[in-house]
Amino acid sequence: MRAPRVPRALRFLPAAALALTLAGCAPQAATTVQSTTPVRAVSFYPREAGLLWSYLPEGDSSATPPYTLQSQGVTLFGQDTVHAYRMTGRGADQTWYRAVDATGVRLLGIRKPGVTVRLHPAWLEYPAEAAWRVGLTWQGQSEVTLTADDGTVQARGTLTYSYVVQERRQVTTPGGRFDVWVVARQITDTVGGLFPATQQLWFTPFIGEVRTPEGLLLTGRNFAPRPGGQP
Repeated sequence: MRAPRVPRALRFLPAAALALTLAGCAPQAATTVQSTTPVRAVSFYPREAGLLWSYLPEGDSSATPPYTLQSQGVTLFGQDTVHAYRMTGRGADQTWYRAVDATGVRLLGIRKPGVTVRLHPAWLEYPAEAAWRVGLTWQGQSEVTLTADDGTVQARGTLTYSYVVQERRQVTTPGGRFDVWVVARQITDTVGGLFPATQQLWFTPFIGEVRTPEGLLLTGRNFAPRPGGQP
């Protein structure tokens, strides 16, 4: 039987291959604050604690084990109050720390067991809610610090990103039919290629990523569409 494959981007930076552990100012130990917000009250950029999404790589059989993404609610990343999103399954265990509000989504860092990356200033992943339109572009640059859990800085560098909203269209995945914004993302960095250079993702308001930058397709979620259907 073919072993389940993990998309390269989800493996992050293999320590054996690059001898780098990613941990920029490892997040302070903190207990995630669990929200009691009902899942029917999902935000434009979903962030309520307890939300769950399941994903499979494009081309995989629906019988293969999925990845599960969970919104874990509010926690601390260093001194910053953030929303944590953890993906597990098929050997993956990765957490994204994001500032999420009506002005957009900003990524402050990512963590796997024993490794973390810190980004300063935070990487703008998504724009203000009202800004979405075909042809919209945004870009930026962040300093990247890679630090081992023992506090040893392994590398420093820069990450440059740019986005363009290419179109809005209907797509169908195992998780249903969605009205998505199609976004192309390009990334370069000076610390060994943290992320693939070019990706395409699909985003639906009040649902989240229907196709992730790692090429994972939405197969299910634990909350229903907002009343009145998708925007």
